[in-house]
Amino acid sequence: MFDPNLSIEDRIKDIIRREIDEYETDTEQTLATLDAFRAAFQQPQRVTVHFAGGTTRDCWSVTRSDGTYRVVYLPVAGYFALCVESNFGPKDIGVHGSAIGCFSSV
Repeated sequence: MFDPNLSIEDRIKDIIRREIDEYETDTEQTLATLDAFRAAFQQPQRVTVHFAGGTTRDCWSVTRSDGTYRVVYLPVAGYFALCVESNFGPKDIGVHGSAIGCFSSV
């Protein structure tokens, strides 16, 4: 359980820290994935994400964009999502789950 005194940014970092600690790095590929995720990680930053149907939500970007994709945290849902970059900002593409799982899906 989370410390109720933590900021949302610190809660997100705790989730990611646990993911990293528990991530299996038993192959060169999984180790490379973890290294790439660590390199792309950024301090959580609030961002507006566009969803199907024209809705938007405040989320938290946790990876730097590679020009095409980024990973965000959806606090109302409690999971991470892979977003594609668009002219209007990040757009949810329906890939949800763990931060590293979303990151490694592309």
